[in-house]
Amino acid sequence: MRTRAFALRNYKEIIRDKLNIMFGLGFPIIVLLLLSLIQSNIPVSLFEVDKLTPGIAVFGLSFISLFSGVLIAKDRGSSFILRLFTSPLTASNFIFGYTIPLFPLAIAQIVVCFIVALFLGLELSINILMTIVVLIPAAVLFIAIGLLCGSIFNDKQVGGVCGALLTNLSAWLSGTWFDVNLVGGVFKAIANALPFIHAVNAGRAALAGDYGAIFPELWWVIGYALALMVLAMVVFTRKMNSDSAN
Repeated sequence: MRTRAFALRNYKEIIRDKLNIMFGLGFPIIVLLLLSLIQSNIPVSLFEVDKLTPGIAVFGLSFISLFSGVLIAKDRGSSFILRLFTSPLTASNFIFGYTIPLFPLAIAQIVVCFIVALFLGLELSINILMTIVVLIPAAVLFIAIGLLCGSIFNDKQVGGVCGALLTNLSAWLSGTWFDVNLVGGVFKAIANALPFIHAVNAGRAALAGDYGAIFPELWWVIGYALALMVLAMVVFTRKMNSDSAN
């Protein structure tokens, strides 16, 4: 009940910021349309819609990190969160209270990407639904990243970390725009050590109907998501204790 009440408050805060919601939903679509237009005017298969769409869906989730990070950072910087520290809410109540209202937004962002992709030539199949399900751990991953950043940084710093750094990391190290094998070396090693490329590969495998190739990739995403969510709870708990003591 405590988590639900806090989640409802956060939901109202999120939908109040309609401009950022429109930007978060719209920018990945613009990128998808632009790259599809480029593909239609070049003689080689560089941005095929079935390979591009899962990558754009993962890239778009980086904006969910920005939403979650800014939300929790603003609450930490206000008297609102200090008043809540005197309530019976625990760190897990806080974290899940922030996560629950962000989850539908993340799913909506993924679904919108695939709806637009259908108009760009993506074949309608049950594999699209499977891909959306496979990308759910990626949604949790990006929400957890935002919650962790929001627990550490203030809202302006979160804008830099989640708005600039994370979007670039998820774009260049996910294999969305190009095959990381073309670069190789340290770049490829870093990309494979992070969860972004594994989220994209799992999505592509699901969309292609290659179900056997999903979980070798998806375990990376699930592991990172769980670890970051637990870390966010630990860090937030410490911040609660230090802020309450001050």
